[in-house]
Amino acid sequence: MDILTGMRLFTRVVDAGSFSEAGRVLGMAPSSVSRQISALEDSLGTQLFNRTTRKLSLTEAGGLFHERVQRILLDVEDATQAVTSLESAPRGTLRLNAPVGFGNYHVAAALPLFLARYPDVTVELSLSDQFIDLIDEGVDVAVRIGALRDSTLVARRLADNRRLVYGAPEYLRRQGTPRTPQDLMHHHCVVYRYRPGHQSWVFEKDGERLEMTVTGPVSSNNSECLHKMILGGAGLAMLPTWMVYEDVAAGRLVPLLKDWLMSPTSLESGIHVVFPENRHLSPKVRAFIDFLADHIGKPPYWDRAG
Repeated sequence: MDILTGMRLFTRVVDAGSFSEAGRVLGMAPSSVSRQISALEDSLGTQLFNRTTRKLSLTEAGGLFHERVQRILLDVEDATQAVTSLESAPRGTLRLNAPVGFGNYHVAAALPLFLARYPDVTVELSLSDQFIDLIDEGVDVAVRIGALRDSTLVARRLADNRRLVYGAPEYLRRQGTPRTPQDLMHHHCVVYRYRPGHQSWVFEKDGERLEMTVTGPVSSNNSECLHKMILGGAGLAMLPTWMVYEDVAAGRLVPLLKDWLMSPTSLESGIHVVFPENRHLSPKVRAFIDFLADHIGKPPYWDRAG
């Protein structure tokens, strides 16, 4: 008898509480179960069970062995299922969640390609700028932007959430082009209002860190609104490159201060996919995560376009 078979039989006996009950469950004679457990004990050089006519109990060595064996058998099962999942075709309903802007610009736009590749998958896409509870909402995988909170979710980084200051050519002709972060003090800045009071933009380059208080005639708690405002010449805005790369390519917006790392909040800001911690991923979740990472690429396609 190999050691893995012996481990499985051992755990069945522990769960059943007797050789006879374990034999009934496994379709084996109690005497055969007893002989195989004795052979396992001989191979280990220790007694695993205290045997009496009325009761079967674990020895100290048996209790330690049982604790370790349970983990080993779970790992073996997990490895088997993981390999099997890789060979299984993705199918079923995939429930996705993404921020409104990124979901519209990039997730929804990529889904036709994903569905063409995996015709047995259907997708339910919900868009929200609030961090939802994936387990409570029954969501398989979510896209999240920004610094990740501590949680039990597993995260895979897709790309940096790179931001730049942008302005329309018309505005820059009228008001001039800022060359340094300090020049922004003399410009109308269209700001994302995520908290009351003055708004600051953070800049960093070569170890130098600047925090500039910016002001302007209008603010909003929605970055897509800021996007539309600066296209109309209302001022300058700090926006993610994934939102405006097509406008830059078409000449509708001009990127500014490109040598600086910048953010209106945290400089450490990434785009991630997150999913609940499972012992193994289902084929549909694994397929979507791999697809989206490949689709975005490194560097992401919106930064290559710029």
